[in-house]
Amino acid sequence: MIVKGLRNGLGQLIIFADWLTRPKAQQRTAEKQAEVDAAAKSLALYQFNACPFCVKVRRAMHALNVKIELRDAKNNQQFRQELEHEGGRIKVPCLRIEEAGEVRWMYESNDIIAYLQERFA
Repeated sequence: MIVKGLRNGLGQLIIFADWLTRPKAQQRTAEKQAEVDAAAKSLALYQFNACPFCVKVRRAMHALNVKIELRDAKNNQQFRQELEHEGGRIKVPCLRIEEAGEVRWMYESNDIIAYLQERFA
């Protein structure tokens, strides 16, 4: 019980620190931003709100000004089951990428950030 309390407290501290130090969002023309927004509709990030690796990916999304659907795999049983059955395991962060009718599941925060930077920077 103490460990769970510490974990929750640390998670809230991480979220607060992220809020305080959030990077500035990339600026684009309205037309370019509309293209990015349309491309991001094929993506979904399965995550836990207070997970430090998930925070790292969300910070990169914010810096790149990419609006990706966030799916809470901790508190939403449907998203948790999708992650386990379709993605293969319950591990976050996980980016669900749908392209040309194919679905890929990308784990590891550094891989996800590299993919987002390559596609949207």
